[in-house]
Amino acid sequence: MTLEDSLGDVLRKARTSTHTAMAAAAAAAGLDVGAYGALEDSGQVATGTRWAELAELLTLDGAKLERLAHGWLPPAMAPETWRELRMITTAGEGMTVNAFLVWDEATRDAALFDTGFDAAPIFALLAEHGLHLRHIFLTHSHGDHVAALGEIRGRCPAARIHTGSKNAPVEQRLTPDACFSVGSLRITHRDTPGHADDGITYVIGNWPEDAPHVAIVGDAIFAGSMGGARDLLPLAREKVRTQILSLPAATLIGPGHGPLTTVALEQANNPWFP
Repeated sequence: MTLEDSLGDVLRKARTSTHTAMAAAAAAAGLDVGAYGALEDSGQVATGTRWAELAELLTLDGAKLERLAHGWLPPAMAPETWRELRMITTAGEGMTVNAFLVWDEATRDAALFDTGFDAAPIFALLAEHGLHLRHIFLTHSHGDHVAALGEIRGRCPAARIHTGSKNAPVEQRLTPDACFSVGSLRITHRDTPGHADDGITYVIGNWPEDAPHVAIVGDAIFAGSMGGARDLLPLAREKVRTQILSLPAATLIGPGHGPLTTVALEQANNPWFP
């Protein structure tokens, strides 16, 4: 799986969110405007690009940005570490989006995090493993993350919905200290607004054989990048820093788009977090 955001995507997000003119970014990078435009448009790296100066202007980390320019990717995660965890990637509207299913191996109770575009692979997993869907946790209410919610609710009416949206029915809204059990698994939540007003990160713990925690983060952070936030970027970065990157280093991060990563990998390689 490729990164959700290319080098050009990261630069464009950083430049527009800091209201930096392309000419200013080009000058900081030591490039003419055409070469800088190619860097944003296609990731075409020019020899002699001044990464440190460009990163300072765009409030990024220069060394991490240069690492991204040279093709950094997180290593493939070992799924057997979390035996009862599946990432479900579906496509629609010109993009792909991740949903996540977890369950308890003894009770066969399951929880779904976001829905993606297509409910079919979710129901296939439920049937394959003999699971009972008890909870649906939403990281935020953007359309690509909830597209299949209506169908899933129709077929699993007893599953409880949990969301950070203030527009949801009262019984679906998360309360600050809420903790949920799915068999032996324990699920807590942290507010991570910025990309979305109702952004929530869910932390799943108490895995068999002491596997590390799993954080389902929606679009708050991706491998090597983060969700767009425009003028709310300072809030979004602070929430990621304090609510996600403060988790134990081995914590698995399940983003809404792109590959799995870990807290340690993002601390070391994500240019948005110097």
